Amino acid sequence: MADLALAEQGRVRIAWADGQMPVLRSIRERFARERPLDGVRVAACLHVTSETANLLRTLIAGGAEAQLCAANPLSTQDDVAAALADRYGVGVYAIRGEDADTYAAHVVGLASRTPHVTLDDGADLLSVLHGGDESWRGSLLGGTEETTTGLVRLRGLEHDGLLRCPVLAVNESLTERTFNDRYGTGQSTLDGILRATNMLLAGRTVVVFGYGWTGKGVALRAKGAGASVIVCEVDPMRALEARMDGCEVMPALEAAAQGDVFITVTGGRDVLVREHFERMKDGAMLANAGHFDVEIAVDQLAGLASSRRQVLPLVEQFEVGTRRLNLLAQGRVVNLAAAEGHPAAVMDMSFAGQALCVEHLARHGASLEPRVLPVPHEIDREVARLKLASLDVRIDELSEAQRAYLTSWG
Repeated sequence: MADLALAEQGRVRIAWADGQMPVLRSIRERFARERPLDGVRVAACLHVTSETANLLRTLIAGGAEAQLCAANPLSTQDDVAAALADRYGVGVYAIRGEDADTYAAHVVGLASRTPHVTLDDGADLLSVLHGGDESWRGSLLGGTEETTTGLVRLRGLEHDGLLRCPVLAVNESLTERTFNDRYGTGQSTLDGILRATNMLLAGRTVVVFGYGWTGKGVALRAKGAGASVIVCEVDPMRALEARMDGCEVMPALEAAAQGDVFITVTGGRDVLVREHFERMKDGAMLANAGHFDVEIAVDQLAGLASSRRQVLPLVEQFEVGTRRLNLLAQGRVVNLAAAEGHPAAVMDMSFAGQALCVEHLARHGASLEPRVLPVPHEIDREVARLKLASLDVRIDELSEAQRAYLTSWG
């Protein structure tokens, strides 16, 4: 890690986030009483943030031995990494801004710990494990994955008959989709863009590529800030939904000439390429809110440019003819690279689900098939129940007669 002297600063940051994470805190209290993870080695390749720190504190309270590396070099909070190592006994491999070789070495180092349960944000850790000598197969109970990109990779492994352990698709749980993607990424993406540029969104045209749960959240927040929103999609149902939600919908090449701010959030690659850059206005802002830095083809942008220079700490400007195109955070996930990611209150529910999934794998992983599996419905319901309790919100219950009616055929 960067500097152990940052540990106290990191502890304060972790405590601040913990104050906004009552659901995870209640699970931590139960874990401390019941110790469901005694002797379980957990390896996490996640964003090293204060919210992640509270997830690891919860797993440790349950008896786990925890190790952590960064899922993205630009999202690491060095003070949090120091606090985890110095105050909470977590083995940490993470330095903000580490180069690709260092990042890869950290993932390999984490994989060498022969974990029982893995937590992934992009499937890098499980990919390394599956690419090695597989000496881990006797000990690995399973893993979790919380990104679309990671699930694509893992389903590819499953399709080819190479996936050797069960993986819970946390990214597709109801909790994750409804709250993390729509409210968390929706807000934090615009937060990152505004922190990086200090631009005014009102009156601008924002182009959103992809109208899944995250794209819906980004579009909603952009409209709320006074921007006009164009959506570009490849799925007819999502395109129709965007239209019915009041967004313009058009092909990406048409939108390229109209947009002021471009936000990719597809989980795919080459969403913005040379043909789009050639049509963009002077001053266009390019941001990625998907997982990897492949959605914006930065090499093609650089190939078009006569020069490039850093104009702000997180903004690189490319001279393309008489136009200036501005790339934010190197094309990496902007809500983490330029801001602090999801608000703690959102990550509270996401990481509560993660903690319960780790518990589920510790109890049942040995009996699960080596496939990408849905998160058990009871986990989503438990997270929602705990969140409502933290808000002091009560709901009704079905009567026995109502339950019987809903399960009868006549």
